[in-house]
Amino acid sequence: MVANYDFVERIGKGALDYWLIVSLSYLIVSNRINYVIEQNLRYRIKSYQFKKIFYLRLMSQTVYTFSLNLDWQLVKSISEVDRFDASWLSIEKKEGQSLRQLKAIATVRSVGASTRIEGSSLNDNEVEILLANIDITKLEDRDAQEVVGYFEAMDIIADSYAEIEISESSIKNLHNILLRYSNKDEWHKGDYKQHSNSVEATYADGSKQIIFDTTKPGFATIDAMRKLIEWYQNDTDTHPLVKCALFSYEFVTIHPFQDGNGRLSRLLINLLLLKQGYQWIQYVSAEHEIENRKTEYYRVLRACQTQRPNENVSEWIFFFFDVLLKIQDQLLQKLTQYGLGANLSAREKAILTYIENHPGSKSGKISEKLGISILSTKRALSVLYNLNLVERHGLGAGVNYTLK
Repeated sequence: MVANYDFVERIGKGALDYWLIVSLSYLIVSNRINYVIEQNLRYRIKSYQFKKIFYLRLMSQTVYTFSLNLDWQLVKSISEVDRFDASWLSIEKKEGQSLRQLKAIATVRSVGASTRIEGSSLNDNEVEILLANIDITKLEDRDAQEVVGYFEAMDIIADSYAEIEISESSIKNLHNILLRYSNKDEWHKGDYKQHSNSVEATYADGSKQIIFDTTKPGFATIDAMRKLIEWYQNDTDTHPLVKCALFSYEFVTIHPFQDGNGRLSRLLINLLLLKQGYQWIQYVSAEHEIENRKTEYYRVLRACQTQRPNENVSEWIFFFFDVLLKIQDQLLQKLTQYGLGANLSAREKAILTYIENHPGSKSGKISEKLGISILSTKRALSVLYNLNLVERHGLGAGVNYTLK
């Protein structure tokens, strides 16, 4: 997207308020607010120019091959996500041990949810047990193979996202890791598809429904992927969050690999957000939110896909941002609710977070899982109980804890 300042004047009478200029900068430049602030530009817009040109831009804009409605809802969503992101560094410094526990929980949820979206039957508890006792010599069923593959790809992204380029070779390598343990996918992992495929939704009763057809294999897929990556690498005008949303949409629409495209598209969301500096994505699960809205997720993809080519993807963009805002809220709740972020010790926060995700836990199990002595665990549980943050159930050796 190219910024257009034809209707913008610097310093003049009858101007709009500065807050409007700042918001408008999102629609004109579709980039971060700092772009305007750092250039020390306070643009003034005449009323007749505003009415004539701004509303045309408000309706639709072309980004890559898509049309996108630019309106105040999008501005508000971008602003809210970036406002939270701006405060993240101070939160991260304050919540060290709690965040480590949240990251472990988010990882299990992300792995479980993303594989279940594609048909896996393992619940989060089963995923957690599997990941805690990985034995690659015993990964005989497909669900276990997919879970461990997703976990390893996610782990590599978390550890090395700064070094992972957005390139064909990197994406193929992630696909290879994702399907590393899947015997069924041995023949095609790490390579673009050789046969036509389509996107299918798998429902709880086992039934399937075709969502949309995808790019044809061969040169069509190769060309589509190269164009997508070239656009992502060279576009410096579009806001990073919008670029991430568009990249993930186009990737899953091309469906470049024979299998694993949905899972890889969600891994790429995490990679792109981390590379753009949105570090908080590691501590909450976008995949879990998408799983909870699986029907809507497929409906939105299909609604945009049916307009192809040059489709209007506004509905997908709004869905994408709504997911981000929802998981931000969830993360804030975890950091502020039940005393997290308040005057609790790091140990007490970690125990509270563990109980939230493992209701009915006994002190011995909590001690073992968190690596805290049993005496310290019981002391912390007593503090949390007296603060009315947890409830006790049972008697003697059977005492277990849940959140209040």
